[in-house]
Amino acid sequence: MRPGNLMKPFLPSASRLVGSAFGPMLVGPKLVGPIVGGLCAAAVVLLGTPSVASAQTPAWLSDRRFSEGPGFRVGDFELHPGIAAEFGYDSNYFRRADEEDPIGALRFRVTPHFSISTLGPQRRGDGPPPDVEFRGDLHLTYDEFVGVSGSQAGQDLMSDNRNLGGALNLGLKFFSGRPVFGSVHAGLSRTISPSNLGDTSVSFNRLNPNGGGEIGFAPGGGLFDFRFGYEFQTTVFEQGEFGELTNLNHEFSTRGRWRFLPRSALFYDTRLGFINYPDGEEKTSSHPMRARVGYNGLVTDFFGFLLAGGWGASFYTPEPQNDFDSFIGQAEARFFLTPVPSEDPTGASLSLSQLAVGFNRDFQDSFLGTYYEYDRGYLRFSYFFGGTFLLSLDGGAGAVVFPDIAAPALAAFTDVKVDAQLLGEYRFTDYLAVTGTVRYDHYLSDTVIADGATGLDALQWQEFTGFLGARLFY
Repeated sequence: MRPGNLMKPFLPSASRLVGSAFGPMLVGPKLVGPIVGGLCAAAVVLLGTPSVASAQTPAWLSDRRFSEGPGFRVGDFELHPGIAAEFGYDSNYFRRADEEDPIGALRFRVTPHFSISTLGPQRRGDGPPPDVEFRGDLHLTYDEFVGVSGSQAGQDLMSDNRNLGGALNLGLKFFSGRPVFGSVHAGLSRTISPSNLGDTSVSFNRLNPNGGGEIGFAPGGGLFDFRFGYEFQTTVFEQGEFGELTNLNHEFSTRGRWRFLPRSALFYDTRLGFINYPDGEEKTSSHPMRARVGYNGLVTDFFGFLLAGGWGASFYTPEPQNDFDSFIGQAEARFFLTPVPSEDPTGASLSLSQLAVGFNRDFQDSFLGTYYEYDRGYLRFSYFFGGTFLLSLDGGAGAVVFPDIAAPALAAFTDVKVDAQLLGEYRFTDYLAVTGTVRYDHYLSDTVIADGATGLDALQWQEFTGFLGARLFY
């Protein structure tokens, strides 16, 4: 299984899963090879950026500025209902290597969504925000498949993969703009991820509960602010065979900034995590730490940049294990087609028409071995013309670097992931639009996983998806 951009990799030792969870099922190398490769390839997918939705989630859901319309006012709240229907094609839903029978399918998906919040700035006008701000978001996505290419056996599996995913998120903000402020949030999502076998009984469908909070202090009129936070994330796999993959992640953080010019700020952020696998035996816990300092700001109304650098370390226990211990950082230049309306150094996110070019270096916990490092260059472009036409392009390429892996035995290797997504939308009215999305993912890997004498599997894969549909939103 190879999950999409917003997901972390999901694998402990593939050889252990093959030897235990799948022991009764695997009767020959033709079956062992695909499951080993499916497991291992999940661990080597490059993480993308938050703005790039995975092929399993509609792209316009990634930003509520894209997904919401004017909304209904009900007292001190505003409501934003909506629904979309899309029809398209997926060249490789199971994400198999080119030589492993990729299955092409027609896809039909329906996505109802709903949000409720306290009044936003458009309806409040110049008035201050309320002491307590609330927001809730819910979306569901149903997928239906019809196999159209590849082996007949693979096409027959496609219809069994129909499923329902979605997410619920709730959040509260307290005393925005005050010297002491804070927020809390909680959420639950269901992620649909098939294995490359295509068999729903060995899928990687999972639940992802999360929550957290933050308290901040802004003395001296807001020139300085300091924040202290806590985040909890967990991944619970629905298939009992994958109990070893279930993990808990507690993260404590602190960050702060100094606004030394009207729209420029120096900042720092540090994070310390505690990742635990309650039922794991080969995959052990770690305590990843990250610390960065940097600059973020708007140099002019049309140009800004972000520059951050620091150090990261993974701290796996028990020792000795391969640990990440190196530089991490990000650099990004942003060009705005329309002036940024905010004096805040982070106000660049308010502009819908912009071009950003950047590079990010970081590491993540991996279920194949210990960690993986990723070094990714990216480009983002969005253009919103006259409130009618939206065009959004998001893509990148980067290296995924693994250290030596004990089981299955692999020497350190580096592979490359390329991804690109184009979203276009034309709005006939404030609440009706036609939308189209094209996405391409390609893992240019020459790595082959071997499980003793039982099978081989290439980690290379590529997938093209395209959707055309209509959205009704308010």
